[in-house]
Amino acid sequence: MRDTLDITPELLLRAYAAGIFPMAETRDTETLYWFDPDERGVLPLDRFHVPRSLRKVVRRRVFEVRCNSAFAEVVTACAEPTAERPDSWINGRIQRLVNQLHAMGAAHSMESWRDGELVGGLYGITLGGAFFGESMFSRRSDASKVALVHLVARLRMGGYRLLDAQFMTPHLRRLGAVSISKAEYRRRLNAALKVPARFVAARRPAGLDAALEEVFRLS
Repeated sequence: MRDTLDITPELLLRAYAAGIFPMAETRDTETLYWFDPDERGVLPLDRFHVPRSLRKVVRRRVFEVRCNSAFAEVVTACAEPTAERPDSWINGRIQRLVNQLHAMGAAHSMESWRDGELVGGLYGITLGGAFFGESMFSRRSDASKVALVHLVARLRMGGYRLLDAQFMTPHLRRLGAVSISKAEYRRRLNAALKVPARFVAARRPAGLDAALEEVFRLS
């Protein structure tokens, strides 16, 4: 459904609470379309799969993982074309909206840094006990995956119940993502929205290492 509204950050949050989200056809257009898929991809927070090779990368701290230190840069990087993805659904309008949400404390980024350079990360929107993962990017092998592992650990620390991945991909399936029906998604979303979760945004919060090990144990 094509939008005909002047979308505000507040309206965008209400849309996510109702189970719908906007995307652009291309990054160079201003028109947005609302999506309400029949099947949704979600990453279960109690069954997230971390391959052994990725666990080693996380434990060795190959990347410095930060939170919210370069939110706008992460969104811009997610919108950039790549060899695998020549265009993007993130246009200037979406970038402006999510940056406003970040200023309101309702959107966050997880970032992987190496030698002072931002080399991977992801961003998403938070509402109650639900985190809506929007997009990821990677300029070094495993950089975005490490950011995702840290996100899962922080969401578990903060009491979140739902990590929405929107659409299923082979990459996410290898990390434990599952596809669920629209009805089941709405049930899980409604339950998560009632949870007073807290997003853990500290740079290296107390208990993070233990939370990461717990994620590894459950995978």
